[in-house]
Amino acid sequence: MRHGVAERLRLAQADSGEQPWRAWGPYLAERAWGTVREDYSEHGTAWDYFPHDHARSRAYRWNDDGMAGICDDRQTFCFALALWNGKDPILKERMFGLGGDGGNHGEDAKEYWWYQDSTPTHSWMRWRYHYPQEAFPYDQLVRVNGQRSREESEYELADTGIFDEDRYWAVTVDYAKASPKDMCIAIHVANRGPEPATLHVLPTLWFRNTWSWGLPNRAVPSIVGRPGRLAGRHRTLGSIVLQGDDRGEPLLCDNETNAQRLWGQPGTTMFPKDGINDFVVSGAPTVNPALTGTKGALHYKLTLGPGESRTIRLRLAADDDQVGALDLADDWNEVMRARLAEADEFFDDVIPSAASAEERSVARQGIAGLMWGKQFYHFDVKQWLTGDPGSAPPPPGRRYGRNNAWWHMNSFDVISMPDPWEYPWYAAWDLAFHCVSIARVDPGFAKAQLVLLLREWYMHPNGQIPAYEWAFGDVNPPVHAWAALRVFEIDGGRDFDFLARVMHKLLMNFTWWVNRKDVGGNNVFEGGFLGLDNVGPFDRSAALPVAGVLEQSDGTGWMAMYALNLLDMAIRLALHDRTYEDMATKFFEHFAYIAEAAYRQGLWDEEDCFFYDQLRLPDGHKLPLKVRSIVGLLPLAATTRLSKATLDRLPELSARIRWLSAAQGEMADVISARRLSADGRQQRLLAMVGQDQLLRVLARMLDPEEFLSSYGIRTLSRSHLEKPFTVSLGGSDFTVGYEPAESTSGLFGGNSNWRGPIWMPVNYLLIEAVREYAGFFGADMKAEYPTGSQQKIPLADIADDISRRLIALFLPDENGHRPIYGASKLLQTHPDWKDLVVFPEYFHGDNGAGLGAWHQTGWTALVVDLILTLRR
Repeated sequence: MRHGVAERLRLAQADSGEQPWRAWGPYLAERAWGTVREDYSEHGTAWDYFPHDHARSRAYRWNDDGMAGICDDRQTFCFALALWNGKDPILKERMFGLGGDGGNHGEDAKEYWWYQDSTPTHSWMRWRYHYPQEAFPYDQLVRVNGQRSREESEYELADTGIFDEDRYWAVTVDYAKASPKDMCIAIHVANRGPEPATLHVLPTLWFRNTWSWGLPNRAVPSIVGRPGRLAGRHRTLGSIVLQGDDRGEPLLCDNETNAQRLWGQPGTTMFPKDGINDFVVSGAPTVNPALTGTKGALHYKLTLGPGESRTIRLRLAADDDQVGALDLADDWNEVMRARLAEADEFFDDVIPSAASAEERSVARQGIAGLMWGKQFYHFDVKQWLTGDPGSAPPPPGRRYGRNNAWWHMNSFDVISMPDPWEYPWYAAWDLAFHCVSIARVDPGFAKAQLVLLLREWYMHPNGQIPAYEWAFGDVNPPVHAWAALRVFEIDGGRDFDFLARVMHKLLMNFTWWVNRKDVGGNNVFEGGFLGLDNVGPFDRSAALPVAGVLEQSDGTGWMAMYALNLLDMAIRLALHDRTYEDMATKFFEHFAYIAEAAYRQGLWDEEDCFFYDQLRLPDGHKLPLKVRSIVGLLPLAATTRLSKATLDRLPELSARIRWLSAAQGEMADVISARRLSADGRQQRLLAMVGQDQLLRVLARMLDPEEFLSSYGIRTLSRSHLEKPFTVSLGGSDFTVGYEPAESTSGLFGGNSNWRGPIWMPVNYLLIEAVREYAGFFGADMKAEYPTGSQQKIPLADIADDISRRLIALFLPDENGHRPIYGASKLLQTHPDWKDLVVFPEYFHGDNGAGLGAWHQTGWTALVVDLILTLRR
């Protein structure tokens, strides 16, 4: 089949409910330890309460983790890979890394793995990992990182020298679906080292523990083993079989906590969760000789010479019969071949032919990361706060601590996560960006995700959208409406039911913003945190250092953008149902009030040609915080165009625009710009940054000495390198200076570092804004690019070039080096490493090196959309 027909048919069957192609997928997190869900401490010390050292021995309460893992969409069963090189103190069952207190720049995984491929139905997937052949240096990584300061770089696994002489195993896991609940699996193992070496490979099947918490009707499932085969039975799932060849020795234990090891207390079984680990590593009698349990592995011991490789064939299937062996020969071969070919055809259809081979590779790996980032997420906040019947009650202080106001929340869904290891929990504004790129391959899933976070068991009764599990009540930028519009457009602009469903809930959220985050009722917004942790001189999520209110240019810009997004939604719906025209009028007016207030209330600095935050003190005095940061560029994103044809069909909206423009003269700059488009049709521009301010703001944004980097737009102006901003408040000085990489400030804690690096989602919004202005002004408006070059080019060309700079982060340069990999010789030049691409959280503001989480494909996968747009 050509044009990706096979995969598109599977998507259509999944969307219609005809075939459950999404029922099984890579929904198993890379990390469940150190998460809020598993934290039952009094003061919310999640990393200490459930550390990595406990993970192999302690049953998880809410969800599970593993390497290259898959599960069903209720995480009844889990399947993942375990490895042992014969020298490690423990099996390699999950990725290791450091928490905020252990890493000198916050949470950080200390392993190397890549998501190489995945179709949206997970009919084909590929995962890659490089596993050292010498003992994994757990203690060394902890010790050295703990000794380093924020001014020093992170100490990574490669820095230990453990990969010298290529002494590692290259492990690749391929999945191909024969049917929705029948997975063919290939584990490819290659000895890259100079000498023969032995590797233990343990594909592992287990049931998530739902029966140990004292809840009613929770029967204990079972797994029975025999050579090359594990057969499981579960009351709700039914039967499931893992089939390998007869070399696979079955090892069985129970997915129960080893209380004796952890706390010196008697346990409930002689064969607890770490039983397979202890048996393989030290020969302990901790696997059940009766070959039954709730966790089982097939144990393969491979000794390979230098450069030699081996493949283990497996098949995992729902099988109520459990009698016959699953095919691992001709049918297995055909499924593997066909699904890879169909995946190639699907992506040939998605990625434009004009894209280079390297761009195609980046786009495909970016989509893979998005697909592998879908995780099963279970969290009943009320149950978590009050405790389970079969467990000791949580400390009383928890009822007044983290998330205590979110009792209504009950999550039990597959959700797109920012990063499966570093951020294995959904984040509302991250997810909005994820959905834009996901919609390029699976608009049905993207729409369902946007709807999900607006459901009544997620959205607070007061209208707030939950931020993330560390603090559901934190304030994230309101980008949900923007994302819904983009997904609606990518999907063909026909699903008005989706648009209406989203809009009805967003009306509540917009009202929450107006009622809660505009303290003065003056249409200038506070917001607080807004995801830009360290961009200012003090922590915007905490109490101010003096009495007063922090009025934010980005908060106000976000709300102006939000109003325009809802205006666009209402217009699209009103063209099909005139009852929405009143909403269009309402949000047009609200936008005008917000945009005008930004100028009237003093956020705009006419002399500096820039927007700033300001402190409004109790005596009415206003103190501008003249930090040139992304805060002052975000108002650019509040822009849209209205065509005369649209306004002619909505006469009430058209009349209201005319009236407001005439009666409220001070609003003329934001609502009165009109001109003919390239096709000769009249259009009107609504923009927070009016025509008079636009080129002046762009002059700063496009200045290499300020915001413009070789790899995109910096978060903080480089001018603050020589001239840090300092303000004295309450007897203390507060300073912010340009730092292109990891912040040395402990202001917000962890790795919340936005004092200069390049940030993909904000860059994406700024590119969109420039394109919107270009659509209005056409080739008539040109800007100097870069500032100081004395060369003026059309705005559309500027948007294209900023896109190229961001895409270039991931592409080999003239020396074959990818900027994301910085100075790492291993990642830049080694033929087995250099073409494996990661998608970092943010990037060095000067050289583009990847920083923060390295699997943040969620919002960094916006580079996929940039490639598809640029090469369309």
